Amino acid sequence: MTRKEEYESRTEALVLPIVQKYQFELVDVEYVKEGTSWYLRCYIDKEGGIFVDDCELVHRELGDLLDEQDFIDGSYILEVSSPGLERPLKKEKDFARSIGKEVEVRTFRKIEGRKEFTGCLTAYDKDTVTIQSEDQTEMVFRRDEIALIHLAFYF
Repeated sequence: MTRKEEYESRTEALVLPIVQKYQFELVDVEYVKEGTSWYLRCYIDKEGGIFVDDCELVHRELGDLLDEQDFIDGSYILEVSSPGLERPLKKEKDFARSIGKEVEVRTFRKIEGRKEFTGCLTAYDKDTVTIQSEDQTEMVFRRDEIALIHLAFYF
């Protein structure tokens, strides 16, 4: 396990009881470097959406636990936020919730001359994701080909 994975895993174990207490959903935890700063981000959600006060509750409690346990080397910035409208599908529950809905898929490399695809999510498993376009064409993507997949939104 890399240091990044360890920090994310240990943070997830700390934050999970907090979000469950407030009946929120833990969407993701990530530890990333942007520029010269490290960020520890927790994305939370709930039916009807997350508000700033919700994020503040979780931030305060998680921050105290992280200070007590002090397992992250060096300094970092803790952020707790909503995953936003374009939240990526990452976990089993994300895919299950999105079956039958329109998604956008971005691939790492071009497939049939392009990197962006839109269609209805019809199936998924641990290795693949299947979408069906408006013209009923079915496309199967290997998970390791997908850079990003999220629900499609039109304004």
